[in-house]
Amino acid sequence: MSLENYRTLGRSGLAVSPLALGTMTFGAAGWGAAESISRTLFDTYVEAGGNFVDTADIYSGGQSEEMLGRFMAERKLRDRLVVATKSGFARGTGSPHGGGNGKKNIRQSLDASLKRLKTDYIDMYWIHVWDRTTPVEEVLETLASAVRDGKILHYGFSNTPAWYVTRLATLAEAHGLPRPIGLQYAYSLIDRAAELELLPAGQQLGLGMVPWSPLAAGLLTGKYDRSMLSEADRMPALPADADNGEGAREGGRLSGDNPFGGMLFTERNFAIVDALRDVAADLGRPMAEVALAWVSTRPGVSSVLVGASRPEQLLQNFASLSITLDGQHRDRLEAASALPTLNPYFIFQLPPEMRFGVKTLDAWRA
Repeated sequence: MSLENYRTLGRSGLAVSPLALGTMTFGAAGWGAAESISRTLFDTYVEAGGNFVDTADIYSGGQSEEMLGRFMAERKLRDRLVVATKSGFARGTGSPHGGGNGKKNIRQSLDASLKRLKTDYIDMYWIHVWDRTTPVEEVLETLASAVRDGKILHYGFSNTPAWYVTRLATLAEAHGLPRPIGLQYAYSLIDRAAELELLPAGQQLGLGMVPWSPLAAGLLTGKYDRSMLSEADRMPALPADADNGEGAREGGRLSGDNPFGGMLFTERNFAIVDALRDVAADLGRPMAEVALAWVSTRPGVSSVLVGASRPEQLLQNFASLSITLDGQHRDRLEAASALPTLNPYFIFQLPPEMRFGVKTLDAWRA
């Protein structure tokens, strides 16, 4: 498999590469990539056949979108590429309309993104985060209007509860309005929580998953060991959804307020790393490649966000597409990374005898 083995993003006609180029690092001071390096990363991706590039209004204060717009314009690639951007996080302080999911902010953010990206439409527009305030009807109306106006072609949700996305999708279908097609959430061997509600919702509603941080902020590269268990609380903070190929800058904090909902450096997580290391050794491949191969072939996944601070990191990410995991290797990885038993999900796993009174009953699947 290569970047040119395209998949549709959810139930749509939007064809994307199995790995998407994340550009959060473009222009980011300190831990990011300067323009010359960012340009090389962009060129490396598109020359390898990739067509899906992802940015956001807040990345590097808008510089990520500006760079991406220049790179596309200089190479005349706009029509070939699927361009995704986002709004939702606050772009500054002092105005209640400088962030969130309200109509005013989405309109302002979208118009500014179009200018920075030097384009008149966005292929995939993400709501970056749930603001816990704006009514779902307003969000739907705003996004449907943007589709009608031709400013966006499709839309989806990131970092938003499954029930909220489901309600909006149901309202859209009931009223004949454009429906969402995608989900963008943290998903990796370290963090499989998306399997509880989000992936099942996506499969029912036609929403393709685009995981971010598939290497769990670098833990799945094998670059950290158990010595970090005692050092975790002394490390500086990372951006909330940083993932740059290795997943994090050297010395970055991966605990406390990280986006994985708790301490990343835990005995459980290092046991997952141990299992990954064993499988990678069996295959003779780097751990990062195996971790990406696992997540990119999970049911419901349309594409996986990857990034890098160096071109060689990006090429290693591409190499993951050539890996085929057999049943034994998958079982080893999934046993080590299995989610803890949570209420009410354990009840759903009761055997058929307790649910139907028979030993086996297979449900119809699309």
